[in-house]
Amino acid sequence: MTHPLQDQVRTLPERPGVYRFLAEDGLVLYVGKARNLKNRVSSYFAKNLSSPRIALMVSKVARLEVTPTPSESEALLLENHLIKELAPKYNILFRDDKSYPYIRLTREPWPMIGLHRGALSNTAEYFGPYPNAWSVRQAVHLLQKIFRLRTCEASVFNNRTRPCLLYQIKRCSGPCAGKISAADYAEDVKAAGLFLQGRHQEVTQRLTNLMTQASEALAFEQAAQFRDQIQALHHAQDTQIMDSHQAEDVDIIVAVAQAGSLCVNLAMVRGGRHLGDRPQFPQNSHQLELDKATLSEVLSAFVEAHYAVHPAPGRVLVNVPVDDAVTETLAGILGRPLPMALPHYAQHKAWVELAVTNAGLALTQRRQMQTLQGKRQSELLRSLQQAGLAIEQLQRIECFDISHTQGEAAVASCVVWIHDDKSGGGMRRSEYRRFNITDITPGDDYAAIHQAVYRRYKPIEQAGLSTEATRPDLLLIDGGKGQVSKAFEALSELGLSDQPIVGVAKGLGRKPGLESLVFSDEREPLHLDPDNPGLHLVQEIRDEAHRFALTGHRGRRQKARISSRLDDIPGIGPKRRKALISCFGSVSDIKVASVDAIANVPGMSPELAQRVHEALQDG
Repeated sequence: MTHPLQDQVRTLPERPGVYRFLAEDGLVLYVGKARNLKNRVSSYFAKNLSSPRIALMVSKVARLEVTPTPSESEALLLENHLIKELAPKYNILFRDDKSYPYIRLTREPWPMIGLHRGALSNTAEYFGPYPNAWSVRQAVHLLQKIFRLRTCEASVFNNRTRPCLLYQIKRCSGPCAGKISAADYAEDVKAAGLFLQGRHQEVTQRLTNLMTQASEALAFEQAAQFRDQIQALHHAQDTQIMDSHQAEDVDIIVAVAQAGSLCVNLAMVRGGRHLGDRPQFPQNSHQLELDKATLSEVLSAFVEAHYAVHPAPGRVLVNVPVDDAVTETLAGILGRPLPMALPHYAQHKAWVELAVTNAGLALTQRRQMQTLQGKRQSELLRSLQQAGLAIEQLQRIECFDISHTQGEAAVASCVVWIHDDKSGGGMRRSEYRRFNITDITPGDDYAAIHQAVYRRYKPIEQAGLSTEATRPDLLLIDGGKGQVSKAFEALSELGLSDQPIVGVAKGLGRKPGLESLVFSDEREPLHLDPDNPGLHLVQEIRDEAHRFALTGHRGRRQKARISSRLDDIPGIGPKRRKALISCFGSVSDIKVASVDAIANVPGMSPELAQRVHEALQDG
């Protein structure tokens, strides 16, 4: 039978681009890229498709959209962006974006070393990426022991006159207090950079030459410091696990299937040092037929998406072959070939075997955790239902709380707990919401709850259902009868009076375990046994709502106080206020800063700096 889209497919251009398959309701089913759009899309409508998964997807396709691009490399970048934004059902999805940390060595007169996440800039030199923050902190700690570079931010460094504790324990050379010359500090910075590049022998030789020169000049104390650095460097090399003894940058990427689940494990080697690994779990792996060809498809998808947005090393080791088209596309993006092959040398084989073993362990641990979480959440839900909550199912619970300080900067929180068969149950942070409460009498918690609940569920009245406000199976309110009544009033105004709602009233002395559940009807409050698992679930959700509201309130209050104190100073507008806070971090830090330090902030003059200093001292 001819597919309705085949006439459109025949008219597609024979050039690179991105294609999107959509269902009848507009849902994007699949996003792909092609070197030749016409040939690639036509293959989906052939008689014999590559897998039942693809055949099922094609049977649901109602619309086709294409976006031609100047090159296949640009098609890859667009495909990667659309997959992350749309999360199509039939794509192999990975959570692999902007989360890899780096070591940052700033370009300043007295450079700072530390952990960095996010976009890279030309104000610093970056080493990495590293698989996780722990490996970065371990490396920084080692560099502190050997080279004693500063780790404090500029706002602290520029305002110190005495060295901190790190100087006392020999983890910093004290540049803030003039304990080291600029030339000697620059030597340490250069040596640290060489060390991070894996040029250990060169660092050792430099330190040995400096030690010899110091000895010949009878500067024995300085020579002893170089000796200690050399010894620490040798110790670091001797204890380095999986050291290749070569200054090579390698990524090890393996795909492993186990008990119907998939894991792609990425391990990193930088400068010959194995930095650890990071497992990734494809979200749509349950749709795949797990065989060697599938593992190659999954690995190819990960490699393509990962190196479209992350720096590539000198070579990549894999445990299954990668599609040749992927390596060609990446070469076009990187401007150079990226060697990507199975391991041949003993050291490389050991790295791949370790990555495969760790992937298997990660899959086993994940499966066990899901089983335990599923059992725990099922018990919790059953306990609540048996306790008298006449609700057919409990898959989504939302909870509200209000936080303020004597009515100032009131903030309402709404946190979401979800139970599903795939992941068990837990808090769903991506669906949390905060509401800045306005236009009420300060301190009126009843009015605050009414406003927050009304604003949260207003979209349901307008659209019937929305991603912003899906109706929960149970609505919790942190409060007693008054708060519950106001929340019910808001729901009634929206035509949602059938919404199950329960208040969590604190017990005597606000002690955990003494809470009572308050209903919106005439039922008496329900007191659950302190050991009841259902009560534990309610407490967990209530406490999270309180934390989220308190965090939002503190942020709003601090912002208001910062703005008012600085805005009251003539000559300080939004731009200068932002520059001051960015440089010093807080008003209290500006208050203790010198006039000269304030004057060094961009946009500030000596006269304006004096005015700020005097105004904050008076405050």
